Amino acid sequence: MEKQVGIWIDTKKAIIVTLEGHKEEKITEIDSEVENRIYHNKESNKGTFSGNRHGDSETKFDNRKKEQMDYYLDSVLDYVKGSDYLYIFGPAETKTKLEQRIQDEKYLNKIKLKAVEAADSMTLNEVVAQVKDFYNPLQRKLNLAHRL
Repeated sequence: MEKQVGIWIDTKKAIIVTLEGHKEEKITEIDSEVENRIYHNKESNKGTFSGNRHGDSETKFDNRKKEQMDYYLDSVLDYVKGSDYLYIFGPAETKTKLEQRIQDEKYLNKIKLKAVEAADSMTLNEVVAQVKDFYNPLQRKLNLAHRL
């Protein structure tokens, strides 16, 4: 039985919708702990000086944010390891970072990445509907025809 997965992702959270046969969809939400701003105690903070070395707060923030993003993407990928097909959508650039990570990871090669698309913020029901429509466009057409 094929396992079809759709992921709506941004820097705050990922919503993973798994479709497997005719079973009801499984929904998993993963909250991100990726920082989005540098918070200084003082507005004029220019980092720290230690002898000849200067520790820039922005550099430390960028490094910490990269580590947090890597951990977040790894957490998302843990849920899709056994999938056959994958559909990724969402706002901003997190979806493309996830796509790149999938292409870089050798053990994920058996997963067929069907599409990566831009999408606005969505409710949980909209995310589930989007994934179902993506994997079963015929059913969507039937539902639309039935409404008319």
